[in-house]
Amino acid sequence: VQPPEKPLQAEEWNRLRESFQSPEIFEEVMFNSMVRCNSPIDVAKSLLTHVAKSKGDIAYNLLIKYLALCVQQGQTSEICDMYDIMKIRFRILESGAYNLLIRGLSNSDQWRMALTLLEEVKKIMIPSRTNYESCIKAASRHQEMNLAFELYHEMLAKDLVPTLDVLQAFFDFSRGMKGAELQKELFGILLYLRENQIYPHKTFMRSIKLWFESIPGGNWRGHLTNIKDSGQCPVCNHQLEDSDLTEEEYNNLRERIIRDVIHGTDTFRKTSPQEFEAFQTFVENRLPFDIVIDGLNVSHIKPRKMQCENLFDAVNCLAKENARLLVLGRKHMLINSSNWKRGIMKEMQNKADFFFAENISEDDAFLLYATLRSGKHCKFVTRDFLRDHKACLADSLTRHLFRKWQRGHQISKKMFLSVFIQQPAFCYDCVVQTTGDTWHIPYKDTFEEKYSYRVPRKWLCIQQK
Repeated sequence: VQPPEKPLQAEEWNRLRESFQSPEIFEEVMFNSMVRCNSPIDVAKSLLTHVAKSKGDIAYNLLIKYLALCVQQGQTSEICDMYDIMKIRFRILESGAYNLLIRGLSNSDQWRMALTLLEEVKKIMIPSRTNYESCIKAASRHQEMNLAFELYHEMLAKDLVPTLDVLQAFFDFSRGMKGAELQKELFGILLYLRENQIYPHKTFMRSIKLWFESIPGGNWRGHLTNIKDSGQCPVCNHQLEDSDLTEEEYNNLRERIIRDVIHGTDTFRKTSPQEFEAFQTFVENRLPFDIVIDGLNVSHIKPRKMQCENLFDAVNCLAKENARLLVLGRKHMLINSSNWKRGIMKEMQNKADFFFAENISEDDAFLLYATLRSGKHCKFVTRDFLRDHKACLADSLTRHLFRKWQRGHQISKKMFLSVFIQQPAFCYDCVVQTTGDTWHIPYKDTFEEKYSYRVPRKWLCIQQK
């Protein structure tokens, strides 16, 4: 349906409705179309008036669609009117209406009304991340940074994960502002990035750099750089934190993972306790390994290649250094097939220990167990992110240690042309870090979801002169 370009009279709307194939949903389809085409408000209003006159009432879903159009166009007085109408008509609004009202008002000079609505939402439900972020941005835009941070902390306390967009807004709107408290809050955001292993994208990184350089009397200077393999920053010569855990941290982590993740509630969902016991015995008799390989996972690296050839390339590449390898396989790999050639499998078994699990087993638990039991030096190879296991670890310190251990021990494989390229685990820790008068912030070129092992190679070095 193409919306009309100017307001229509009642009989014109009726004619359009009758010519429509499903007249009973005409208004709904027409409003959807108006939102999509961003129709003039007076055209939408003339349809709303027509519905009110002909039916004596306007359905909730049509009011919401009209409200969405007003928000899209920043029609503040219309948004306020709609709020008044809806409050009289409906005792409680649902989250969709509140999202639109808060978003629309927070982008206007009536932004404080959005805060009032946020309070209203809190009485009936947990506000959404969008509700909070709209209000935070409005407060920041009007330089009310204390209020913005108050809302931000409230949001974190409700376990709502802020978007990078709102975190960037804090740095954008605080530029050039004085105040030790404000500085402390912004440093807190950088530590939040560290704690959650979040890598800002290039535009966010630039906002951080500009904010530091704008601090009155701060004398901060930022430079973009690549950290040397040794972990030294070429700009300030500072040595980055070691990616290795201390003996105590490692033992602590190993105990927690073996207790919470491996013997926790979820391990045996896809494997039997008998099989896992057999695996433990197998590992204990052959310890320690240098590298543990998720065989099935690695066998899919190059889709056009036979699976056993992919795995063979990996084993060959890693066995060169006389490393002791453990490959976690599946029983179906032992049946001669188009993807699993018996001869190649035999040759691989001369170079590495293999454990073949049932075809339904989940091998993350096997991988973690064998790697952690082998000791601090042992690395592992998988393209998985082991996200689920982080979720099983109850406290943030253990999660932090797990991520740090993972960054230092997970070798990711990238196939480049026909060569097997090994991306080493770094000797320095790839997270935001500070010494007080320096900050080192790893960043990504593009905006993307964060994955545990895809660590950025680019860094922002900020130092106080």
